[in-house]
Amino acid sequence: MTALQEGDRVRSRRHRVERVTTEAEPAPAGAAGPDDAEVGRRFAAGEEQALAWAYERWAAQVHGMAVRAFGPGPDAEDVTQQVFVSAWTGRAGYRPEQGPLPAWLTGVCRHKIADTWARRDRQRRATEAAVAELNAAPAGGPAPVDSTVADRVLLLGELDRLGQPQRGIIELAFFADLTHTQIAERTGLPLGTVKSHIRRTLERLRDRLEVDGAALHA
Repeated sequence: MTALQEGDRVRSRRHRVERVTTEAEPAPAGAAGPDDAEVGRRFAAGEEQALAWAYERWAAQVHGMAVRAFGPGPDAEDVTQQVFVSAWTGRAGYRPEQGPLPAWLTGVCRHKIADTWARRDRQRRATEAAVAELNAAPAGGPAPVDSTVADRVLLLGELDRLGQPQRGIIELAFFADLTHTQIAERTGLPLGTVKSHIRRTLERLRDRLEVDGAALHA
């Protein structure tokens, strides 16, 4: 499986969780829903309605943890969504007899918060290194196009900003560690086109790298 296909699978899982948590039918007015233990058992069994109940009951608690870690904003929102995506796709690891579902979700949330802090640190260090490299490049010359710069671009979370085929090419260069020739063979694009796409994509990102680096030192 290519990195591009794996990315599509992850996005598909996230969209599925979003659909279940937003489109599930609410309980009839006055009707008593299942208790927390029953929700946990149904969640572990893979019942989608249980995912909706879990999100309804404990999303605020999870989001509160994320807000305390990062403040209100996109990181807190993303961690909240990641927790339920990860919990649902990894529900086989939840054992209702070993503890309540909200406690397990809290543990998942702690891991996602730690992952996000680590990602932020990688981004900070990558931005500083990329800016230093760009500043060291000859004036007026093109930025060197190599795997190190590609790594930093990806670490900066720029993939979502790229269209195709640039995004697929950069993913193959980074995640699959393919050479330009191998990417050309995989995609069916001419070798010169692959090289041009990579160079133009990285050059368009230079301004953002410099802006992010300046912000870190502001």
